[in-house]
Amino acid sequence: MGIRANKRQMVLNLLSASGKTILSRQDIASICSENSIPFPHWFTNDDSNRVSRGMFRVPSSAVVDMASSAQVIPLTKNTQSGNRISSVTTDLETEDLVPKVYDNYVPFGNFNDLVSIFKSNQFFPVFISGHSGNGKTMSVEQACAKTKRKFVCVSMTPDTDESDLLGNYVLINGQMEWRDGPVTVAARQGAVLCIDEIDYGAQNLSCLQRVLEGKPFLLKKKNELVRPAEGFTIVATANTKGKGSEDGRYMFTNVLNEAFLERFLNTYEQEFPPVKVEQKIIKKELESFGRKDDDFGDLLVNWADVIRQTFKEGGVDEIISTRRLVHICRTYSVHGDKAKSIELCLNRFDDDTKAAFLDLYNKLQKPEVAQPAAENNEVDPF
Repeated sequence: MGIRANKRQMVLNLLSASGKTILSRQDIASICSENSIPFPHWFTNDDSNRVSRGMFRVPSSAVVDMASSAQVIPLTKNTQSGNRISSVTTDLETEDLVPKVYDNYVPFGNFNDLVSIFKSNQFFPVFISGHSGNGKTMSVEQACAKTKRKFVCVSMTPDTDESDLLGNYVLINGQMEWRDGPVTVAARQGAVLCIDEIDYGAQNLSCLQRVLEGKPFLLKKKNELVRPAEGFTIVATANTKGKGSEDGRYMFTNVLNEAFLERFLNTYEQEFPPVKVEQKIIKKELESFGRKDDDFGDLLVNWADVIRQTFKEGGVDEIISTRRLVHICRTYSVHGDKAKSIELCLNRFDDDTKAAFLDLYNKLQKPEVAQPAAENNEVDPF
């Protein structure tokens, strides 16, 4: 191995000795300064080492010359634990986790409470329940955007387990390496962790009970105690309150353990936005899609509101969510046909429900020609 190769190998060894698998340009400069060596532009100019702007991946292994023979040695070591298995760095640890502000978002409901919680920097776990498509998760994301808080969101499934949440060992290039799960990453970074559809996840969520106390929690597979950074907190969203779905609307949702639910300080019951707020939301969406039409926006919201009120009274079994209204706006932006857009977005319902919803829309669209059912012998759609 030549002199240049030896010098480069020495730099790689020094970078590896930091115990990190991802280093910033400033980290590299500090290491070089401490060891009185030139900055390794050859390393930072190599695209294969670049993770993102100003962030570089330390090679997982390197070849060194010992007694004229090649020996492969691992370079990614944990400085606190000697030669123990190294950790994988994921996108959650290198990307900017502060969400962008969504210009069309209109605050409502519990938004200001979430902003206050996130500003307090306290560990303050809360539970948000409500119908699908009413903006629960977006309210958490946009509260983080407003307060410039890091946001980590994990969606639960029936197959989600402790390893998916806290972390596990993975085989990479023939070596076993540890990969933190989203819960652990959020705790280390002091982020807001959103556990989406928590009632749809596995029934056994006891691995999160210690986490929900805001205390240090154990990664049992590697015997590491994780101490959450300041600002770490949890928001869980769900379609139920953890008691299952009696009417069958949200199939496969689980009854959550009472001891688990008791760890949430507050529970918010999120309703759909008030009519005036929802009209503002839909008008913004129409405008952003290049289809500004305030009358159409008002009509869609009034139509959805009548359906929801009828649903509450037991007159229908389905509702039109805010998300479905946005779907109609987006479909309209593509096809340019209002009636077609509404029909395509109602096709998910059964034929009777679809026909009733369309009938109501047509009556609201032309109220001047709509006659009472008793006078024109029409059957009320609900």
